[in-house]
Formats: sequence, C-alpha cells, structure tokens
Amino acid sequence: MYAAYRPELLRFLITRTGDPAEAEDVLQELWLRVHAAGGSPVANGRAYLYRAAQNLVLDRMRERRRRATRDRDWSDAEYGAAGLSEAADPRLSADQAMEERERSARLEIAIAAIPPAAGRVFRLHKLDGLPHADVARELGITRSGVEKHMATAMAFLRRTLKD
Repeated sequence: MYAAYRPELLRFLITRTGDPAEAEDVLQELWLRVHAAGGSPVANGRAYLYRAAQNLVLDRMRERRRRATRDRDWSDAEYGAAGLSEAADPRLSADQAMEERERSARLEIAIAAIPPAAGRVFRLHKLDGLPHADVARELGITRSGVEKHMATAMAFLRRTLKD
C-alpha cells in the first residue's frame, strides 16, 4: 500500500515541509515506521499513511523548535543575552570592506548624476533629512513637486545602480 501512495505522499510532504529533500527523509522515516509496524490491520490505509506522515512532520517541527530554544538558552547562559549572533570581530572582512567602498563610490557617482532639480530635492530630503514640506518651502515649490522630483531621483538611481 505504501508503494501505491508514495508519489502523492511525497507531494503532500513537499507542501508541508517546503523542501523536497526533507520530504524524502520524512517519507523514508514513514516507510521505516510502517515496516516496523508489520502487517497490523488498518481500516483505512491511505488515511493512516497521511496521518502518520503529518505526525512525522509535526515531530520534526517540534524538535527544531526545542533545539533552537535549547541552543539559544545555552548561548545566553554562555555568552550573555547578546548570544552568538554577534560576530567575534565586528569589523568587516577585507573583501566586505572593499565591496562596501565600491558600492559607496558607485552611489556617490549616481547621486552626483541625478538631474539638477531632482538632485537638489533628493539631497535636501535624503541627505540633509528635511521633510517634504520643508524642502518645498526652501525651494519654493509645491509638496507635490517635491514628491515628483523624489520619484524622478529614485527612478534614476534604480536605473543607474541596477547590477
């Protein structure tokens, strides 16, 4: 009976676990359980297989939760509330620092290339931190004008910085 329902059980388990490899593992575990149970009579074999598969998925979820809680508790006790999520060395690696500098340089060049009116609005709002109303007042334009210039600037940056 297991062989007859295997393909549909696999689809069921993939939707439950979200991972085909884990679904295969659960299916293997289900086979082991069914095989260990022997030929015990079951009124509705298909329902039995589905219920057993669902129970195995739930058992795995509970175990993951317990493991995460246990690991977090151990980490908190060992390293304090900050836990292991903090890197041993908070500084960026050399590669990460170089990538960050390159990204910053690209962004600077892109901001400098924004069309003039949109660039002024962008700098006042994003870099100087002024709200739209203050930008509009300072430049003598409407708030709607500020929003349109910001949309233009953001669209320009998206196009320019697209990898």
